[in-house]
Amino acid sequence: MKSSTKVFSIVLLSTFMLVLMNQVPGSEAANCNYMDLMVCAGAISSPQPPSSDCCAKVKEQQPCFCGYLKNPTLRQYVTPDAAKRVATQCHVAIPRC
Repeated sequence: MKSSTKVFSIVLLSTFMLVLMNQVPGSEAANCNYMDLMVCAGAISSPQPPSSDCCAKVKEQQPCFCGYLKNPTLRQYVTPDAAKRVATQCHVAIPRC
C-alpha cells in the first residue's frame, strides 16, 4: 500500500509541475546556441557599435549567459571587456551567476 501511495504522489507532483511550468508567461526555453552570437564578432573585435541583429541575438541569448559563464570553454568569450561593452550597448545585463 505504501508503494502505491509513493507512486501516486510522484505522478501527482510531476503533473502539478508540468501544469505550473505551462502557466508561467515566457517560460519557453531559449535556444542556447553560442554560435548565434557570431553576428556580434565585429563589434567585439573592434570599437564599432553592435548591429541591430547583434543586439537581437544578445537579448535572445541572455537567459543562456549563466550556462555560458559556467562552461570554462565559453566563459572566455562572455567575460572580456569587449563582450561586456557590446552587452551594455545592447542594454542587456550580464548576470552574476
